[in-house]
Amino acid sequence: MPDPKPHATVTLTFRHPDDIAHVEAAIHDDISSVTRHGDSLFLCCDETAGVDRLTRIRDGVWGNHVHFNLGAIVDLPDGPDGEMDIEGLDCDGDWLWITGSHSLKRGKFKPGKHDLQEGLAAMARIKRDPNRYFLARMPLQEREDGFAIAAEDGDRRGAWIEMKEKSSPLIGWLSDDPHLAPFLDIPSKENGFDIEGMVGRGNRVWLGLRGPVLRDHAVILEFEMTVTKKGRLKPRKLEDGLRYRKHLLPSGGEGVRDLEVDGDDLLVLTGPVTAGDGRSDVWRWAGFKGVHRSGMVPPEALTHVAEMPYRGAVDHPEGLVRWPEVGNGFLVVYDSPASERLPEPETILGDIWVLD
Repeated sequence: MPDPKPHATVTLTFRHPDDIAHVEAAIHDDISSVTRHGDSLFLCCDETAGVDRLTRIRDGVWGNHVHFNLGAIVDLPDGPDGEMDIEGLDCDGDWLWITGSHSLKRGKFKPGKHDLQEGLAAMARIKRDPNRYFLARMPLQEREDGFAIAAEDGDRRGAWIEMKEKSSPLIGWLSDDPHLAPFLDIPSKENGFDIEGMVGRGNRVWLGLRGPVLRDHAVILEFEMTVTKKGRLKPRKLEDGLRYRKHLLPSGGEGVRDLEVDGDDLLVLTGPVTAGDGRSDVWRWAGFKGVHRSGMVPPEALTHVAEMPYRGAVDHPEGLVRWPEVGNGFLVVYDSPASERLPEPETILGDIWVLD
Protein backbone atom coordinates (compact mmCIF):
# COMPACT_ATOMS: atom_id res chain seq x y z
CA MET A 1 0.00 0.00 0.00
CA PRO A 2 1.47 3.44 -0.91
CA ASP A 3 2.20 5.91 1.87
CA PRO A 4 -0.58 8.40 2.64
CA LYS A 5 0.10 11.89 1.35
CA PRO A 6 -0.09 15.09 3.41
CA HIS A 7 -2.78 17.63 2.63
CA ALA A 8 -0.16 20.33 1.95
CA THR A 9 3.36 21.38 2.80
CA VAL A 10 4.63 24.47 4.62
CA THR A 11 7.99 26.08 3.86
CA LEU A 12 10.01 27.10 6.93
CA THR A 13 13.12 29.25 6.38
CA PHE A 14 15.74 30.03 9.03
CA ARG A 15 18.86 32.19 9.27
CA HIS A 16 22.28 30.60 8.88
CA PRO A 17 23.84 29.64 12.26
CA ASP A 18 26.87 31.83 11.51
CA ASP A 19 24.53 34.84 11.79
CA ILE A 20 23.23 33.90 15.25
CA ALA A 21 25.16 34.31 18.51
CA HIS A 22 25.58 31.13 20.61
CA VAL A 23 24.28 28.91 17.77
CA GLU A 24 26.61 26.49 15.98
CA ALA A 25 24.32 23.89 14.40
CA ALA A 26 21.82 24.38 11.58
CA ILE A 27 18.50 24.81 13.33
CA HIS A 28 16.36 23.30 10.58
CA ASP A 29 18.26 19.99 10.77
CA ASP A 30 17.29 19.28 14.40
CA ILE A 31 13.79 20.61 15.07
CA SER A 32 12.44 19.05 18.25
CA SER A 33 9.11 20.78 18.95
CA VAL A 34 6.68 23.35 17.55
CA THR A 35 3.84 25.53 18.79
CA ARG A 36 1.93 28.51 17.43
CA HIS A 37 0.29 31.74 18.59
CA GLY A 38 -1.50 33.53 15.78
CA ASP A 39 0.97 34.31 13.02
CA SER A 40 3.97 33.50 15.22
CA LEU A 41 5.36 29.97 14.96
CA PHE A 42 7.75 28.91 17.71
CA LEU A 43 10.19 26.03 17.16
CA CYS A 44 13.28 24.77 18.89
CA CYS A 45 16.46 22.95 17.99
CA ASP A 46 17.71 20.52 20.62
CA GLU A 47 21.33 21.63 20.02
CA THR A 48 20.90 25.25 21.20
CA ALA A 49 19.90 27.17 24.34
CA GLY A 50 17.07 29.09 22.75
CA VAL A 51 13.73 29.19 20.98
CA ASP A 52 13.19 30.25 17.37
CA ARG A 53 10.28 32.20 15.93
CA LEU A 54 9.04 32.38 12.37
CA THR A 55 6.20 34.56 11.08
CA ARG A 56 3.91 34.15 8.11
CA ILE A 57 5.22 35.66 4.88
CA ARG A 58 2.32 34.36 2.78
CA ASP A 59 0.15 31.26 2.77
CA GLY A 60 2.38 28.22 3.15
CA VAL A 61 5.60 30.20 3.60
CA TRP A 62 7.08 31.21 6.97
CA GLY A 63 10.33 33.06 7.66
CA ASN A 64 11.58 36.32 9.25
CA HIS A 65 13.54 34.14 11.65
CA VAL A 66 14.29 35.47 15.14
CA HIS A 67 16.30 33.46 17.69
CA PHE A 68 15.59 34.06 21.39
CA ASN A 69 18.58 32.99 23.48
CA LEU A 70 17.14 32.05 26.87
CA GLY A 71 20.50 32.78 28.50
CA ALA A 72 19.74 36.48 27.93
CA ILE A 73 16.59 36.12 30.04
CA VAL A 74 17.44 33.36 32.53
CA ASP A 75 20.63 32.77 34.52
CA LEU A 76 21.36 29.32 33.10
CA PRO A 77 23.73 27.15 35.19
CA ASP A 78 25.75 26.18 32.09
CA GLY A 79 25.54 29.61 30.48
CA PRO A 80 23.99 30.72 27.17
CA ASP A 81 26.15 28.29 25.16
CA GLY A 82 25.25 25.18 27.17
CA GLU A 83 22.92 22.77 25.40
CA MET A 84 19.37 22.84 26.79
CA ASP A 85 17.90 19.99 24.74
CA ILE A 86 14.58 21.81 24.57
CA GLU A 87 12.01 19.19 23.65
CA GLY A 88 8.68 20.73 24.58
CA LEU A 89 6.94 24.00 23.64
CA ASP A 90 3.31 25.02 24.05
CA CYS A 91 1.40 28.29 23.75
CA ASP A 92 -1.40 28.91 26.24
CA GLY A 93 -2.79 32.26 25.18
CA ASP A 94 -0.03 34.85 25.65
CA TRP A 95 2.14 32.43 27.63
CA LEU A 96 4.81 30.07 26.30
CA TRP A 97 5.63 26.88 28.20
CA ILE A 98 9.15 25.52 27.62
CA THR A 99 10.86 22.39 28.90
CA GLY A 100 14.23 20.74 28.53
CA SER A 101 14.48 16.97 28.35
CA HIS A 102 15.85 16.57 31.91
CA SER A 103 17.71 13.57 30.51
CA LEU A 104 21.21 12.14 30.75
CA LYS A 105 23.45 11.73 27.72
CA ARG A 106 25.81 8.86 26.90
CA GLY A 107 29.04 9.57 25.03
CA LYS A 108 29.28 8.56 21.37
CA PHE A 109 31.71 6.34 19.49
CA LYS A 110 32.88 8.43 16.52
CA PRO A 111 34.57 6.27 13.86
CA GLY A 112 37.47 8.11 12.30
CA LYS A 113 38.02 10.13 15.45
CA HIS A 114 38.15 7.30 18.00
CA ASP A 115 39.97 4.02 17.75
CA LEU A 116 38.12 1.00 19.15
CA GLN A 117 39.41 1.41 22.71
CA GLU A 118 38.76 5.17 22.74
CA GLY A 119 35.26 4.51 21.46
CA LEU A 120 34.66 2.04 24.28
CA ALA A 121 35.78 4.64 26.82
CA ALA A 122 33.58 7.30 25.23
CA MET A 123 30.57 5.01 25.48
CA ALA A 124 31.18 4.61 29.21
CA ARG A 125 30.83 8.35 29.88
CA ILE A 126 27.44 9.63 31.00
CA LYS A 127 27.01 13.39 31.05
CA ARG A 128 24.62 15.74 32.81
CA ASP A 129 23.90 19.02 31.02
CA PRO A 130 22.41 21.25 33.75
CA ASN A 131 20.66 23.49 31.22
CA ARG A 132 18.47 20.48 30.34
CA TYR A 133 16.76 20.87 33.72
CA PHE A 134 14.74 23.85 32.48
CA LEU A 135 10.96 24.13 32.83
CA ALA A 136 9.38 27.55 32.48
CA ARG A 137 6.34 29.61 31.65
CA MET A 138 7.29 32.85 29.88
CA PRO A 139 5.08 35.77 28.80
CA LEU A 140 4.73 36.46 25.10
CA GLN A 141 4.89 40.16 24.29
CA GLU A 142 3.11 41.40 21.18
CA ARG A 143 5.35 43.50 18.95
CA GLU A 144 5.06 44.83 15.41
CA ASP A 145 7.02 41.92 13.96
CA GLY A 146 5.26 39.19 15.96
CA PHE A 147 5.17 37.77 19.47
CA ALA A 148 8.44 37.81 21.42
CA ILE A 149 9.56 35.87 24.49
CA ALA A 150 10.05 38.31 27.36
CA ALA A 151 11.12 38.19 31.01
CA GLU A 152 8.08 40.30 31.83
CA ASP A 153 5.16 41.98 30.11
CA GLY A 154 3.17 44.41 32.22
CA ASP A 155 2.27 42.60 35.42
CA ARG A 156 3.09 39.18 33.95
CA ARG A 157 6.44 37.69 34.93
CA GLY A 158 8.29 34.69 33.59
CA ALA A 159 8.86 31.89 36.08
CA TRP A 160 10.82 28.65 36.02
CA ILE A 161 11.75 25.86 38.39
CA GLU A 162 14.95 26.29 40.38
CA MET A 163 18.04 25.30 38.40
CA LYS A 164 21.23 23.88 39.90
CA GLU A 165 24.47 22.64 38.36
CA LYS A 166 24.23 19.06 39.59
CA SER A 167 20.58 18.38 40.33
CA SER A 168 17.02 19.09 39.28
CA PRO A 169 14.07 19.54 41.64
CA LEU A 170 11.84 17.76 39.12
CA ILE A 171 14.08 14.70 39.26
CA GLY A 172 13.98 15.00 43.05
CA TRP A 173 10.18 14.97 43.12
CA LEU A 174 10.29 11.65 41.24
CA SER A 175 13.14 10.06 43.18
CA ASP A 176 10.87 7.73 45.17
CA ASP A 177 8.43 6.95 42.40
CA PRO A 178 7.97 3.16 42.13
CA HIS A 179 7.66 3.30 38.33
CA LEU A 180 10.13 6.02 37.34
CA ALA A 181 12.90 6.05 39.97
CA PRO A 182 14.77 3.07 38.43
CA PHE A 183 15.07 4.99 35.13
CA LEU A 184 16.31 8.37 36.41
CA ASP A 185 20.01 7.43 36.08
CA ILE A 186 19.67 5.79 32.66
CA PRO A 187 20.59 7.88 29.59
CA SER A 188 17.97 9.01 27.14
CA LYS A 189 17.22 6.79 24.15
CA GLU A 190 18.02 3.74 26.32
CA ASN A 191 14.58 3.81 27.99
CA GLY A 192 15.91 6.33 30.49
CA PHE A 193 13.94 9.32 31.74
CA ASP A 194 13.45 11.75 28.85
CA ILE A 195 10.82 14.50 28.44
CA GLU A 196 9.84 15.10 24.82
CA GLY A 197 6.45 16.78 24.83
CA MET A 198 4.45 19.27 26.88
CA VAL A 199 1.22 21.23 27.04
CA GLY A 200 0.15 23.80 29.59
CA ARG A 201 -3.29 25.16 30.40
CA GLY A 202 -3.63 27.67 33.22
CA ASN A 203 -1.56 26.37 36.12
CA ARG A 204 -1.66 22.74 34.88
CA VAL A 205 1.18 21.32 32.78
CA TRP A 206 1.50 17.86 31.25
CA LEU A 207 4.90 16.41 30.32
CA GLY A 208 5.11 13.49 27.88
CA LEU A 209 8.01 11.07 28.32
CA ARG A 210 9.87 9.44 25.45
CA GLY A 211 11.16 7.09 28.07
CA PRO A 212 10.65 5.09 30.06
CA VAL A 213 7.98 3.03 28.34
CA LEU A 214 6.51 0.57 30.83
CA ARG A 215 5.16 -2.69 29.38
CA ASP A 216 4.07 -0.94 26.17
CA HIS A 217 2.67 2.07 28.08
CA ALA A 218 3.89 5.65 27.58
CA VAL A 219 4.01 7.98 30.59
CA ILE A 220 2.55 11.47 30.91
CA LEU A 221 3.24 13.45 34.09
CA GLU A 222 0.92 16.23 35.25
CA PHE A 223 1.71 19.10 37.64
CA GLU A 224 -0.34 21.95 39.10
CA MET A 225 2.10 24.84 39.31
CA THR A 226 2.26 27.78 41.69
CA VAL A 227 4.66 30.72 41.72
CA THR A 228 6.63 31.05 44.97
CA LYS A 229 7.45 34.31 46.75
CA LYS A 230 10.88 34.11 45.08
CA GLY A 231 9.19 33.96 41.67
CA ARG A 232 9.95 30.27 41.04
CA LEU A 233 7.62 27.70 39.55
CA LYS A 234 6.85 24.88 41.95
CA PRO A 235 4.12 22.23 41.80
CA ARG A 236 1.73 22.13 44.69
CA LYS A 237 1.16 18.97 46.67
CA LEU A 238 -1.86 17.03 45.51
CA GLU A 239 -4.36 14.83 47.33
CA ASP A 240 -1.92 11.96 47.88
CA GLY A 241 0.89 14.22 49.11
CA LEU A 242 2.84 13.93 45.86
CA ARG A 243 3.55 16.89 43.59
CA TYR A 244 2.48 15.16 40.38
CA ARG A 245 -0.03 12.88 38.75
CA LYS A 246 1.05 9.98 36.57
CA HIS A 247 -0.89 8.74 33.55
CA LEU A 248 0.03 5.55 31.66
CA LEU A 249 -1.21 5.30 28.07
CA PRO A 250 -1.40 2.02 26.11
CA SER A 251 0.74 3.35 23.23
CA GLY A 252 1.82 0.10 21.65
CA GLY A 253 5.34 0.35 23.04
CA GLU A 254 6.08 3.83 21.68
CA GLY A 255 7.22 6.83 23.69
CA VAL A 256 5.90 10.39 23.51
CA ARG A 257 7.41 12.78 20.95
CA ASP A 258 4.98 15.69 21.30
CA LEU A 259 1.64 16.70 22.79
CA GLU A 260 -1.07 19.05 21.47
CA VAL A 261 -4.41 20.12 22.93
CA ASP A 262 -7.42 19.68 20.64
CA GLY A 263 -10.53 20.96 22.40
CA ASP A 264 -11.12 18.74 25.43
CA ASP A 265 -8.75 16.08 24.09
CA LEU A 266 -5.00 15.57 24.01
CA LEU A 267 -3.23 14.51 20.82
CA VAL A 268 -0.14 12.40 21.51
CA LEU A 269 2.55 12.00 18.86
CA THR A 270 4.57 8.84 19.57
CA GLY A 271 7.68 7.17 18.21
CA PRO A 272 10.57 4.86 19.09
CA VAL A 273 12.15 5.08 22.52
CA THR A 274 15.66 4.31 21.33
CA ALA A 275 17.79 6.12 18.75
CA GLY A 276 16.80 3.50 16.19
CA ASP A 277 14.25 4.06 13.45
CA GLY A 278 10.65 2.94 13.81
CA ARG A 279 7.00 3.77 13.24
CA SER A 280 5.34 6.90 14.54
CA ASP A 281 1.67 7.37 15.43
CA VAL A 282 -0.85 9.93 16.63
CA TRP A 283 -3.28 9.07 19.41
CA ARG A 284 -6.24 10.96 20.89
CA TRP A 285 -6.80 10.89 24.67
CA ALA A 286 -10.43 11.95 25.06
CA GLY A 287 -11.35 14.24 27.96
CA PHE A 288 -7.84 14.36 29.44
CA LYS A 289 -8.40 17.62 31.32
CA GLY A 290 -11.20 15.99 33.32
CA VAL A 291 -8.81 13.41 34.85
CA HIS A 292 -7.65 14.52 38.30
CA ARG A 293 -5.96 11.44 39.69
CA SER A 294 -3.09 9.16 38.74
CA GLY A 295 -3.89 5.95 36.95
CA MET A 296 -4.02 3.94 33.78
CA VAL A 297 -5.64 5.58 30.78
CA PRO A 298 -8.38 3.12 29.81
CA PRO A 299 -8.18 1.80 26.25
CA GLU A 300 -11.65 3.15 25.47
CA ALA A 301 -10.40 6.71 26.19
CA LEU A 302 -7.55 6.38 23.68
CA THR A 303 -8.11 6.37 19.92
CA HIS A 304 -5.50 5.66 17.26
CA VAL A 305 -5.77 8.64 14.90
CA ALA A 306 -3.00 8.14 12.35
CA GLU A 307 0.11 6.19 11.49
CA MET A 308 2.77 8.50 10.10
CA PRO A 309 4.59 7.29 6.95
CA TYR A 310 7.73 5.34 7.85
CA ARG A 311 10.82 6.47 5.93
CA GLY A 312 13.59 4.63 7.76
CA ALA A 313 16.57 6.76 8.71
CA VAL A 314 14.96 10.05 7.60
CA ASP A 315 11.90 12.21 8.36
CA HIS A 316 11.28 11.35 12.00
CA PRO A 317 8.12 13.17 13.24
CA GLU A 318 9.09 15.36 16.22
CA GLY A 319 6.51 18.12 16.56
CA LEU A 320 2.75 18.53 16.17
CA VAL A 321 0.63 21.72 16.24
CA ARG A 322 -2.90 22.57 15.18
CA TRP A 323 -3.11 24.42 11.83
CA PRO A 324 -6.40 26.38 11.86
CA GLU A 325 -6.27 27.29 8.16
CA VAL A 326 -7.15 23.65 7.37
CA GLY A 327 -10.10 21.94 9.02
CA ASN A 328 -8.72 19.24 11.37
CA GLY A 329 -5.29 20.19 10.05
CA PHE A 330 -2.05 19.78 11.99
CA LEU A 331 1.50 20.74 11.08
CA VAL A 332 4.07 17.98 11.63
CA VAL A 333 7.78 18.90 11.67
CA TYR A 334 10.63 16.41 11.33
CA ASP A 335 14.09 15.61 12.64
CA SER A 336 16.69 13.92 10.38
CA PRO A 337 15.07 15.43 7.27
CA ALA A 338 15.35 13.74 3.89
CA SER A 339 17.14 15.66 1.15
CA GLU A 340 13.89 16.32 -0.72
CA ARG A 341 12.56 18.03 2.44
CA LEU A 342 15.38 20.60 2.12
CA PRO A 343 14.64 22.52 -1.11
CA GLU A 344 17.01 25.43 -0.35
CA PRO A 345 19.75 26.24 2.21
CA GLU A 346 18.37 26.75 5.74
CA THR A 347 14.90 25.73 4.54
CA ILE A 348 12.78 22.74 5.47
CA LEU A 349 9.30 21.57 4.50
CA GLY A 350 6.75 20.61 7.13
CA ASP A 351 3.60 18.62 6.34
CA ILE A 352 -0.05 19.47 7.00
CA TRP A 353 -1.97 16.33 7.90
CA VAL A 354 -5.73 16.16 8.32
CA LEU A 355 -6.48 14.09 11.42
CA ASP A 356 -9.86 12.72 12.48
